[in-house]
Amino acid sequence: MGISFDKADGSLWLDFAIKPCANPLPEAERAAKLANLGFGRAFTDHMAIVRYDSANGWSNACVDARANFSLDPATAVLHYAQEIFEGLKAYKRADGGVNLFRPDANARRFRDSADRMAMPAVPEAVFVEAVEQVVKIDRDWIPGGEGSLYLRPFMIASEVFLGVKPSAEYIFAVIASPVGSYFKGGPAPVSIGCRRITRGPPSAAPAR
Repeated sequence: MGISFDKADGSLWLDFAIKPCANPLPEAERAAKLANLGFGRAFTDHMAIVRYDSANGWSNACVDARANFSLDPATAVLHYAQEIFEGLKAYKRADGGVNLFRPDANARRFRDSADRMAMPAVPEAVFVEAVEQVVKIDRDWIPGGEGSLYLRPFMIASEVFLGVKPSAEYIFAVIASPVGSYFKGGPAPVSIGCRRITRGPPSAAPAR
């Protein structure tokens, strides 16, 4: 896993180690899940993970089989709620390609959230690369039609301690879930009510 800096703006880049899942969900079972989509119940075979500590910064970037985290009972996120997340979608085009809508904007919003929570900023390039790597390795999970692949980037405080201070260690990860249309059967019309509001009192003289 290598670390480099963009010459134009000095931003951090990480090379992601790709570790394909040894036991991906069989194609028939994946097809069955894609045929009956809800929201946030089915998950793809892989996840992206990047770790942070105050001594080394962001490192150990990889795409690995989706698996549980092992957390000590005193892990900071469990006690002090240092956690943030974003959400975005990948769509399958008619020609078989894949579209992501402005992941850089999600990266900037994620950075702003981290700042408010006294957490380290995930470099925009690292955020976008993590999302793109998950989409690339799990593209067979992207449903067609009105469906999409929902990406959930998130960060948690992972230092083991009890005390009132920001964590010195963090995990940034991206998981993915195939989802159907938010509105079953397509968007439904919504009825709204309107009423006219007069700015001035009824007796006010018209402006000349």
